[in-house]
Parts: sequence; C-alpha cells; structure tokens
Amino acid sequence: MGIKEFNEKMIDKLSKKLSPAETIVSDVVGVKKGERVLIIANPSTADIAQDLYMAVRKWEGKPTLMFQDDKTSFDYANKEVIAALKTEPEICFSISNIKLGKDAEATAKPYTAENGSTFTHIFDYLLDGKKTMRGIWTPGITPDMLNRTAVIDYSELKDRCERLNKLFKNAVSVHITAPGGTDVKIDVQGRSLMFDDGDFTKPGTGGNIPAGEVFISPVVGKTEGTIVYDGSMTFSDGDSILETPITCVLKDGFVDKITGGEEAKRLLKTITEAEERPYTLESEGKLQKGQADIYKRNARNIGELGIGLNPAAQITGNMLEDEKAFHTCHFAIGENYDNDAPCLIHLDGVVRDPTIVLEYKDGSTRTILDKGNLKIEK
Repeated sequence: MGIKEFNEKMIDKLSKKLSPAETIVSDVVGVKKGERVLIIANPSTADIAQDLYMAVRKWEGKPTLMFQDDKTSFDYANKEVIAALKTEPEICFSISNIKLGKDAEATAKPYTAENGSTFTHIFDYLLDGKKTMRGIWTPGITPDMLNRTAVIDYSELKDRCERLNKLFKNAVSVHITAPGGTDVKIDVQGRSLMFDDGDFTKPGTGGNIPAGEVFISPVVGKTEGTIVYDGSMTFSDGDSILETPITCVLKDGFVDKITGGEEAKRLLKTITEAEERPYTLESEGKLQKGQADIYKRNARNIGELGIGLNPAAQITGNMLEDEKAFHTCHFAIGENYDNDAPCLIHLDGVVRDPTIVLEYKDGSTRTILDKGNLKIEK
C-alpha cells in the first residue's frame, strides 16, 4: 500500500464513526487483508454475527459464518464446529447465546502444548497452547449490550490493566472484603494477572466483548473464608441477578457450604451435576481414566478472582457484562485459567463494592479497591 492510499484510508476511518462490529474488527482484533476469520453463532445471535461478517469483509478478511443450536455448560459443540476450528483460522469469534460447547474429542484426549500444558478444547489449544489464533468469545451477548459497551476508550482500559498488573507483581495473597459479608483470602504465589483489555491484535491473545477486566487464578486449594455473592450468578442454564445473596463457606480451599434462597439451591444443583457427570463420561470413555475424581473435586474450586474495569458496563443479570462493571469483583467456582483445575463448570458470581488489598512477601500491603472505588493512581 502506497503512502497516499494509506493516508486516504486513515482519513476515511477517522471521519466516519465506526459501528460496534467495525470497532471490534478494526481496533480490537485488527483484521488484516486475507486473514481467515471463523464466526460461530446461534440463531439468537445471528444479527451480531452477520454484522461481524460484513465488517470482516469490509476490512478485506475472509470470513466464514456457521450456526449451531444453543449449548449449555454441559453440552458438546457440534462436530462441524470443532472440524472448522481444526482448520486453524487466524481469528475466531464465538458469538454464543450461552456457551460455545465442549470439545468431546479433546476432553477424552487433551491436546498438549510444547510447554507441557494440556487443553481440553481445540479453541483453547490454538489460542493459549499454540498461540496461533486470536479469539473473541461473547457468551450471552445482546445487541443492546454490544451497542452500549463495545465502543469505549481502549487505550484507557489498557492503561488501567497495565497499572494493576504492576501492582500484582510479587503479591503473595489477596484479601477481599465487602459490605455484603464477603471476607476471603486467596493465595496467588506463582500466579500471573491476566487481562481482558480489548487488545487482541497479536496471535495468542483473546477475550470478551464487552472487554474490561483483569483476573487471576488462585492457587488450587488455598482460598479460605466466606464469599457472599450479592450481584449476579452464572448457573448451568444461564445467568441471573440475585434476589437473595448466596453465601459460600470455604474449607481447605474448596466450597463447603452453600446457603441462601432459591438461587443457592440452583447453584448447588449445578455444582452437584458437575460432580456426578464426570463419572458417566469416564465410563463412556469421554474422560481419561482417573479424571472423574479430579473433575469432582474441582467443581468446588475457586477458579478466578476478577475485577471489573469497563465504565459502560452495568449489572443486568448477564454475566458477560456484569463481571466487567465498575465497583465490582467476581469469583468463579470451577475450572481456572492456569489449566491445573479441570472440571465441567466455570461459574462466575459478582460481589458488589469490594475492598481488595494486595499483600506482599515483606508484609507490606496495597489497597487497589476501596468499597468498589479504584485506587490505582499513577
């Protein structure tokens, strides 16, 4: 491309307000001419998927759009979807109403990366194992959510993430309290902070739209205290704003007691199913022998601490947006992002107005949220 042509394209881009789909294609993943882009959607997300398809074409990428029925946390993706991912596209958009669906083949026989890490889904293997793919996944996305939260100042978001990353360096534990009753301490020694900063332009990067969180996987079995979810919660069949808080008491690093109203019963039902189903999968040869016990244990693991950083996000009862909201943090029950706690679920739950204090080896501390307000000035 000549200088004149480049300048003309830049002037055209700056003079026209980009749509949310065009912002994602241009600014978030940076689609290049000729790149293969796989878009996987459900009928209910067709409009968003088609907007992305047309935006990819506008940026001269090569899009492929395919549909499957809605998938819950326990369902498998269609074989055709897995086969399409095996073609190793440069970019994949998973535009799902609930979930993309599990990878039956990789669950039975996980992929192994060069560093020895194992992956039970081809999507994760290409993204985090081989690091050849860029990805976006949007479980529960709606047109309203996309329009409100996708067009934000991504440079400011990235700056917040980078400042938090510096503060998390060398932290050994994190103490979280909240007005609703949460009082929990997590061990993060050896763990690294991860970002959903909206910059997915390099191979091996990806995240949600809406973007806007940092998150870390607690050391397995070393989270102690009580979590009171008082915002919203993910269940196997979808997300809900909580009418009655759910209290989870931890013992030896895992969820021991769950109390509350009907939503607490709904959470326990999801966890119980995640504890029992692995034995059926193992008997059917869909899990490696001996894995069922591990999957059962990790169904009560605390797999994530996340902090919301998107100023346009609100608590709406849709976790894709809720976990990005300012003045919140979230804890996930189930598998983590360091791939050492495999199980069938990853259930996010939001805590309102937390105070988060980082603790270091020398005994010093640093408060990064105070009653939900960020304290990370430069």
